[in-house]
Amino acid sequence: MAKLNILATGTSRGIGRSIITALGAHNVVGHSTKGGDGRIAADLSEPGAAARLWAEALERLDGRIDVLVNNAGIFEAAPLDDDAEAWTAAWERTMRVNLTAAAELCRLAVLHFRERRNGGRIVNIASRAAYRGDSPAHWHYAASKAGMVGMTKTIARGYAAEQILAFGVCPGFTMTGMAEDYLESRGGPKLLADIPLGRVALPDEVAETVRWLATDAPASATGTIVDVNGASFVR
Repeated sequence: MAKLNILATGTSRGIGRSIITALGAHNVVGHSTKGGDGRIAADLSEPGAAARLWAEALERLDGRIDVLVNNAGIFEAAPLDDDAEAWTAAWERTMRVNLTAAAELCRLAVLHFRERRNGGRIVNIASRAAYRGDSPAHWHYAASKAGMVGMTKTIARGYAAEQILAFGVCPGFTMTGMAEDYLESRGGPKLLADIPLGRVALPDEVAETVRWLATDAPASATGTIVDVNGASFVR
């Protein structure tokens, strides 16, 4: 297989770092908020950041991107008893990072793929929360990930005839720093009892799913959302 040019967001740690490793046979440009280690720096909470990220990635990849992986996201609590201004600000920040910036990148990718007339692939990392919901302090997180699933399916249906393919991945708890902190805050072992597999997913497991969708999944699978959650939620 010829090397693909790939832009992956949110690659400084956890799932994102594992995605870079899994896609190591290809030309991958990573992203993080602060950059470093060859990653493009972009704060996706800022309007316009997604477009700047896309432009720099396109320049680094000699004007051609074949695959976009949207992995960047935040998981910040918005307790119901916060004051209204803080609660709304948390919603807006989460939607901006988790959904709007991803949508902006998807739009740029679709336009780029159409211009090149060679198709392309988008892999969006959503969450089990898109279907199952999340904690009372994370309405906004679940809503942002549900939006990502709906967006992915819409892209798949809208552009399949042009060989523009879109896939989603819905991890459950994954053993990243963020997940470890959350597990501890929610009772640790008690929470694991809700996962039939008996453990949370590993970043490498999610990354391998992303690799397959980005490079090997058959075109007829476009629109597919793959669950990686140890059977803690099945559809």
